[in-house]
Amino acid sequence: MEHRYLGNSGMKISEIIYGNWLTHGSQVENDAATACVRAALDAGVSTFDTADVYANGAAETVLGEALKGERRESLEIFTKVYFPTGPGGHNDTGLSRKHIMESIDNSLDRLQTDYVDLYQAHRFDHETPLEETMQAFADVVGSGKAHYIGVSEWTADQLRRGHALARELGIGLISNQPQYSMLWRVIEDEVEPASRELGVSQIVWSPIAQGVLTGKYKPGEQPPAGSRATDEKGGADMIKRFLNDETLTAVQGLEPIASDLGLSMAQLAVAWTLANDNVAGAIIGASRPEQVTDNVGAAGVALGADVLARIDEVLGDLPETDPTKTASPKTRIA
Repeated sequence: MEHRYLGNSGMKISEIIYGNWLTHGSQVENDAATACVRAALDAGVSTFDTADVYANGAAETVLGEALKGERRESLEIFTKVYFPTGPGGHNDTGLSRKHIMESIDNSLDRLQTDYVDLYQAHRFDHETPLEETMQAFADVVGSGKAHYIGVSEWTADQLRRGHALARELGIGLISNQPQYSMLWRVIEDEVEPASRELGVSQIVWSPIAQGVLTGKYKPGEQPPAGSRATDEKGGADMIKRFLNDETLTAVQGLEPIASDLGLSMAQLAVAWTLANDNVAGAIIGASRPEQVTDNVGAAGVALGADVLARIDEVLGDLPETDPTKTASPKTRIA
């Protein structure tokens, strides 16, 4: 497993990050979830990403149980705050001081740890003054409950504003967690240049485009039974943007490229995100240990300029590049 520095910090994380959105505590039984975590650890993954909203806290609980007994100093554990948790009351959401200070304690309890290595704003909160949010994060760091601060799906302007406040408060805002894949490249025009300027790394989610880049979805055919595209609670709404014959036909054209490199389609997709040197790590999810083993095979794979050019030629103008697609809800989701 290769490791990279996270942003302008001295902390290294594994190139492959194990994430448990849509799996632990919801789609996957606890024994299977634990087996996936064990497979990640066996493959050298040291970094684990979760959030309080995943399965309303159950994902953090399952991850905490699965990591119990591991040397804490050898792991990097990330979680997030913003979306509604608990019963979804009027203060159970957003980035107010109240919600942040209560949420970090609840997350630490569920994760069975005294601190997280990275505490992330899961979205930008338009209803809370940014100064209040960043002061609360600074106090979380000052109390030793988190080492660093990150964000997820923030625009370039939001990153600049948050980073400036973090510097004033003496804390490190070192990462952004956007969706990023061969098919979803909305960070490249604005967010990525701002991040490079600020010393912020990307921790990317959905590098396989919710499974579309594995090639298992075929043009003109119904999605395979049991796949994410058939699960209304497991991401079917998100994946449907890619389920058109033009996109699926183009994805099939990536198979010869993967074959020439001796890679699976999933490995090629993950390696493509890691070819971007502003990406510190790619988050993979899994419902079976063998999926972890396959995806981890992308670690350390170097894709040459000729390969990247072939991929661009195959996909043409299909990838989404509109920077306005990076956006947080204008009002809190309650």
